[in-house]
Amino acid sequence: MDNFLLVSIVINNYTYDRFLSQAIDSALNQTYSPIEVIVVDDGSTDNSRKIIAEYGDRIIPILQPNGKQAAAFNSGFAKSRGEIILFLDSDDYLLPHAVERIVAVWQPNIAKVHYRLSVVDTSGQSLGYSSPQGSQPLANGEVWRTLLKFGGYVSTPTSGNALNRKAMEPIFPIPDEYKLTADDYLSISIPFYGEVVAIEEPLGAYRIHDSNQWALASVTGDRFRRFVRHDLQNYALLVQKANALGYAVPKDLEQRSIGRLWSRIISLRLDAANHPVASDCTLSLIYQGIRSLWKYSTFNWQKRLIYSLWFLWVGLMPIPLAKPAMTWLYAPQFRPRAIDWTVKRIRVLVSG
Repeated sequence: MDNFLLVSIVINNYTYDRFLSQAIDSALNQTYSPIEVIVVDDGSTDNSRKIIAEYGDRIIPILQPNGKQAAAFNSGFAKSRGEIILFLDSDDYLLPHAVERIVAVWQPNIAKVHYRLSVVDTSGQSLGYSSPQGSQPLANGEVWRTLLKFGGYVSTPTSGNALNRKAMEPIFPIPDEYKLTADDYLSISIPFYGEVVAIEEPLGAYRIHDSNQWALASVTGDRFRRFVRHDLQNYALLVQKANALGYAVPKDLEQRSIGRLWSRIISLRLDAANHPVASDCTLSLIYQGIRSLWKYSTFNWQKRLIYSLWFLWVGLMPIPLAKPAMTWLYAPQFRPRAIDWTVKRIRVLVSG
């Protein structure tokens, strides 16, 4: 592949002055060139803009009023010139060889390259796992087919994606209705405009901390209501995109995504009164979850069995007993040792 592709790294920042320098430095210190680093400050009220000013002409600053994630992405994309564009959250950072690895696998027909991220805590210490969790490989190839078959695909957070400018042009600017979920707007839309390439090694770090909007630091009803609303919006976008491009959508597509069903049953159990889907009931979600696992998931049979037991446990046990299982799935850094021990014993037993 041509070693002279210009790569734009767009860092979007809002009041993350304690992390911002590490993100900028990680972009500037890549082993690959040419690179342009654009820092979009979306109305920060902390020391962020002073930090940005200290970098002088080493970066391209964009200072704007607070307009949320979509506004930051739109401003950064409009200013960028690169053929490959990375959106880097300012609380995350890249490893020095990240862009070099991306360019090495790049082809003109690719819509995006995505790669794993090591999960770290506030101070940057590894939490011992990567994002996304689990052993399933990242999706690759014609991922739009996977979207229309399963309602989702194994993918990475914002900072784990390198996007093709040509694939971005038809879908920008990002509509304001996705101002808080611009990363998911891209994750769903981009695969319809080219193939996806996966790099299984971590090329950056995804930071979990208390002020991160989506990273799970605790299991609460409020957090999972947000997940469910976010999933409903994503599903509507997927159907809209498929219909616009003339693709058929299976009638039960929404019930095929195991991730959506995990969020739904947790939200319902933790705070039924404020759950966003009034028609949901526990027994129905247990049935849908187990059906999705055995009919549509790509898990091996051992994991299907374990996750089936998870649905039964979370759905039927009293909340004090169900909550540790929720934590085990969504917040590994807080996993109760007893739950991990039980899962390991089950794996040993079912494997013979």
